Amino acid sequence: MTEGTTSAAAEGADTLTRLEQEGEIAADYLEGLLDIADLDGDIDMDVEADRASVSIISDTGSRDLQKLVGRDGEVLEALQELTRLAVHRETGDRSRLMLDIAEYRAKKRSELSELGAKAATEVKSTGEPVKLKPMTPFERKVVHDAVKAAGLRSESEGEEPQRFVVVLPA
Repeated sequence: MTEGTTSAAAEGADTLTRLEQEGEIAADYLEGLLDIADLDGDIDMDVEADRASVSIISDTGSRDLQKLVGRDGEVLEALQELTRLAVHRETGDRSRLMLDIAEYRAKKRSELSELGAKAATEVKSTGEPVKLKPMTPFERKVVHDAVKAAGLRSESEGEEPQRFVVVLPA
């Protein structure tokens, strides 16, 4: 191996170690939160797309975790920001950690991918741009990825919290 290859491999290992550390800190923080709220849930950690991913799941299918998701994922978004702050406090680095509770984001990702693909199909058939409803940054990212996979391009327009995706012809 050349020096550049060795350096890149070491950097990749350092990144993985850092992301695993973020996941551990987040898991400890969320365990404490679950204890305080007296909620049952298991913590699952992973590294996906260069970011730590932490999920709270329930083996019992308990509806209690839905309280941590909230209406339209609002509580989940807030908990994700608090968890990122907890990681930042421990590491001194900004975290891009993703939090999922009761598979809310996984289900949402599937729905949004389908929405992006449908919008792309509509744009291909009409040749006209399609504007979607306002979305969170997470939701917009999923739609952008689905549109790109369909061979088209998209842009975000507007100001938060009314920022939305526009799917454009090729």
